[in-house]
Amino acid sequence: MMDMILSVVTFLPLGAAICIFLFCRGADEAAVARNARWTALFASTFVFLLSLLIFRNFETGTAEFQFLEEVPWLPEYGINYKMGVDGISVLFVLLSTLLTPICILASWEAIQSRVKEYMIAFLVLETLMVGMFCALDFVVFYIFFEGVLIPMFLIIGVWGGVRRVYAAFKFFLYTLAGSVLMLLAILAIYFNAGTTDIPALMATRLPADLQFWLWLAFFASFAVKVPMWPVHTWLPDAHVEAPTAGSVILAGVLLKMGAYGFLRFSLPILPEASAFFTPLVYSLSVVAVIYTSLVALAQEDMKKLIAYSSVAHMGFVTIGIFTVTQQGIEGALYQMLSHGIVSAALFLIVGVVYDRMHTRLIERYDGLAARMPAYALVFMIFMLASVGLPGTSGFVGEFLVLVGVFQVNTWVALLAASGMVLGAAYMLYLYRRAIFGVMTRDDLKTILDIGWRERAIFAPLIVLVFWMGIYPATFIDMMAASVDNLIDNHAAAVASSQGLSIAGVLGLE
Repeated sequence: MMDMILSVVTFLPLGAAICIFLFCRGADEAAVARNARWTALFASTFVFLLSLLIFRNFETGTAEFQFLEEVPWLPEYGINYKMGVDGISVLFVLLSTLLTPICILASWEAIQSRVKEYMIAFLVLETLMVGMFCALDFVVFYIFFEGVLIPMFLIIGVWGGVRRVYAAFKFFLYTLAGSVLMLLAILAIYFNAGTTDIPALMATRLPADLQFWLWLAFFASFAVKVPMWPVHTWLPDAHVEAPTAGSVILAGVLLKMGAYGFLRFSLPILPEASAFFTPLVYSLSVVAVIYTSLVALAQEDMKKLIAYSSVAHMGFVTIGIFTVTQQGIEGALYQMLSHGIVSAALFLIVGVVYDRMHTRLIERYDGLAARMPAYALVFMIFMLASVGLPGTSGFVGEFLVLVGVFQVNTWVALLAASGMVLGAAYMLYLYRRAIFGVMTRDDLKTILDIGWRERAIFAPLIVLVFWMGIYPATFIDMMAASVDNLIDNHAAAVASSQGLSIAGVLGLE
């Protein structure tokens, strides 16, 4: 089974979606919805347990791709169905398979219309997310990468809020526009190198002038997905209008696709262009960290505040990636994993009170600790993890990124560190207003604390926050060899190059 474990984990959710489509039928809508929920929950939980086999059997200390599968797909063009994971991608497979059953549980009572179609959309989305992180052929990667847009578009557009159609189309058009340029870049690489095999391309030296244009094309796609400033404006709208589980998967996994693209393609395949454009990435990332943190301080909607905080945290990630240092890249990866867990939990926390009161306005809540002590405790844990309290997952990633960037550029490190202060300001502001004080609103005096299902959702996330904060070696050991190999190859390519300049690209030298 381990010989095809990646394909099983990737396509089993799709098989479950097909089963729901074919067999969850009948005139009794309540029974159809119940069967669809349980099928989706059992299937996604089983997929997560299978993904733990990958975690358990993953060999640390090597940068090689593991659990390789390769089958000819379009042999006349040299395109194969090729799957594999290394220390960079394996943890994102686990993150995707963990959050999917949590999302299904979170939607158990919140989604009451078109339940069957909703569960199908989430299972298809899981297949596409896992496949994207496992793909080792550019064409296969692009299919999964773009396919993610379709179920997410439907989740926002069908089950979202009042402005759901606007938010869904904005999300789709922003992300699709950049991805079209990435498709052109993939074609250019294929015609130049004669292959779409990703490991082979990592060992191929593309011309410096071609790297310049390819990097910009990839950047157009990945920057929107991160999202980086100033192409981040689709994210707050998508988060606000998406159902709670849609926001969870969007923040937890989909925002990591762009940063993963930088690590998998931009740095190893386009090293000279990456070195040339590093100041641009630093500039945009610092603006994102500071500007969106200030915007978060001004928000009155809980979801919008957390959405803008996500842009700021992902700014930390892109800074760490382009330091091309051991601490910087490991910190960026760790921050991505931590943010995937913490931001997902924060959106779930907002969903708890929204399901009860049907509003996300901060001013509508006060003194919740009196009626919801367990909720206040859970909220506090994830709030402190978000601001990077030592002992939580958020501290390790931010600390490593700052160590890495201090080795490269002190000013960037100082400006990025200011974002940590602002992050503490807006999260403490949100927590103080919602949780503390005297409860003055009559409609809050009957609000119920979190139940057993919600506690079951938060429990594994709390365990991971403290596990990653107290014993980070579990995860850093898995990524260390792949990060080392990436840095060594990038340094060797940059050292042997003649340098890249705009004049050279335009043929003026």
